[in-house]
Amino acid sequence: MSQKPYIVRSHERCRKMGIDYTRVYSSKILKDDELQKKLKDNRSLMEIAIPFMEQLYNFVKGSGFFAILTDGEGCILKLICDEPVLEIAQSFKMVHGAYMDEEHIGTNAMGTALAEGIPVQVSEEEHYIHAYHRWTCSAAPIRDIEGKIIGTLDLTGNSDLVHSHTLGMVMSAANAIEEIFKKNEINNKLAVAKKSIETIIDSIKAGIFTVGPKGYIKTINKAVMEMLGYSQEEMMGMNINCILEGWSGIQDSVASNIHYFEEEAYLKGKKEKIHCTFSGYPILDKLGKTQGIVCVIKEIKKMKKLANKIVGKQAVYTFDNIIGQSDGFKKVLNYAKKIADSPSTVLITGESGTGKEVFAQSIHNYSQRRDEAFVAINCGALPRNLIESELFGYDEGAFTGAKRGGQFGKFELADGGTLFLDEIGEMPLDMQVRLLRVLEEGKLFRIGGSKEITVDVRIIAATNKDLKKEVEKGTFRKDLYYRINVLPLKLIPLRERREDIPLLIEFFMTVKALRLGKTAVNLPQNMIQKLIEYSWPGNVRELENKIEHIINTDNNSLIWDFAEHSTLPTYPMKVTYEVEKLEDVEKTHITNMIIKYKGNISHVADILGIGRNTLYRKIKKYNIKCANMEQRIDMEQF
Repeated sequence: MSQKPYIVRSHERCRKMGIDYTRVYSSKILKDDELQKKLKDNRSLMEIAIPFMEQLYNFVKGSGFFAILTDGEGCILKLICDEPVLEIAQSFKMVHGAYMDEEHIGTNAMGTALAEGIPVQVSEEEHYIHAYHRWTCSAAPIRDIEGKIIGTLDLTGNSDLVHSHTLGMVMSAANAIEEIFKKNEINNKLAVAKKSIETIIDSIKAGIFTVGPKGYIKTINKAVMEMLGYSQEEMMGMNINCILEGWSGIQDSVASNIHYFEEEAYLKGKKEKIHCTFSGYPILDKLGKTQGIVCVIKEIKKMKKLANKIVGKQAVYTFDNIIGQSDGFKKVLNYAKKIADSPSTVLITGESGTGKEVFAQSIHNYSQRRDEAFVAINCGALPRNLIESELFGYDEGAFTGAKRGGQFGKFELADGGTLFLDEIGEMPLDMQVRLLRVLEEGKLFRIGGSKEITVDVRIIAATNKDLKKEVEKGTFRKDLYYRINVLPLKLIPLRERREDIPLLIEFFMTVKALRLGKTAVNLPQNMIQKLIEYSWPGNVRELENKIEHIINTDNNSLIWDFAEHSTLPTYPMKVTYEVEKLEDVEKTHITNMIIKYKGNISHVADILGIGRNTLYRKIKKYNIKCANMEQRIDMEQF
């Protein structure tokens, strides 16, 4: 009788590998840590295959057969048999960790199934090793979802029990194991896909939830829980009417294919009502019947913040950005800090260019509202017919050209934060009436709207006009004047704080040079003197522009043209400088400050508006030594 082709091929491979046919057991057996690692690496295979091994073994139990599971390399992972058979298997060292591939034990069902990649049956002399001629083995390879062999399943028994049905049972069990692998892989992919979708949905800042046809909430994302204050357990299965009134109307509209997109709504949160927009999208089956609705909600307060980032103005200035050390200016600065956290209205007055908006932003950033919006509007820069819509917003259809869905006004955008009304003296009288009502009641109506909107806004107003005179002339309402003039803040013109001019020159020279990518101009002392003596009708803004002009043109002579030929009056200096070089002025000023503040370096650095290390370097540079200082400066620290 001719041999099976795969047996012929296997014997030829064994001869080429020099397998000793007198061998009794495998030449490679894993033990201890190596075996434990092998079992750990094949945990998934064992968890799926062992129940099928046990079921397969039950068919042949008591007949002298034993079931074997190997990995893709032929290493035995599990062996199930009767006690008498186990003793025989152990005598051949067919134990956990033994390799049954052809390289280590010659032709056998497990090793040959791995080599050929097909189910095989090997009996009696078909085994290459003589000691195995007593056995009949039936094995089938186990493949993963990609077709790679990851193991074998084998039934081995006495050779006189050989039967073709044995291989059929093994093949069926191996196929069943592969099907479980496929289902597990599909389930795993579905789980990953589900998790990916959940992660994507949770990453969206809008609240998303689905409602079934009977009105019960089925799925939610994290944003919904954060908005409404409910836990996942509380919301899952909750009736939608518990948080949103009028659901039946929404359901009918969506089912009728009526557009339901970003409609304004109030949802009942666990602690409070949430003002939001609501959109609904139907979930349709194959017949086009609605099986639920996907709901998207966006909190209007957060939408306002986003809109303000895009179209509004952020407060970037703080009190640290304000330059000045004169006594009068410091009093103004300290007063501004003192009133910053009050909810009361501030009226900033002063000449053009004195920094009214800089102070307004600094007050906002010094208050508890610093993390909320800072919205600015110039009442004198907008046409009369636009001021109302800019301040109070409008609803859809309020007038020709109105945006679809309407638009937030500055008051709504500033809700929770600060609204800066610049040039308030330019506001028309009819707008002053509406503004007064909002300030007194904290409520407003959009243009064309019927819904009253509550806002929490801190007002900072500014003007370069004398509003008292405007009240007398009848161009500004008296009641509004007293309503906004709760905390008056009058800024000092630059000509009244001349000692700050050198500091401002140095500051603007550094900042503008960096911004323009140019080199700062080193002004001689006589030129600085002329700048100090000039009247500066445009105040700090004019000085800033002049320094930028100097840096751009690198032409110092232009300074003196505007100063010497100006028809504006000049004012006597409060501080005079007798030295000629700017470095001498700086050295004298630093020395005086150290003496005045008794060697307190940290305090002197704060007063000068520079860092301690910068001050130490200047002290070393100018070799400043003051005998009457209480705290000596250790020059070695430099």
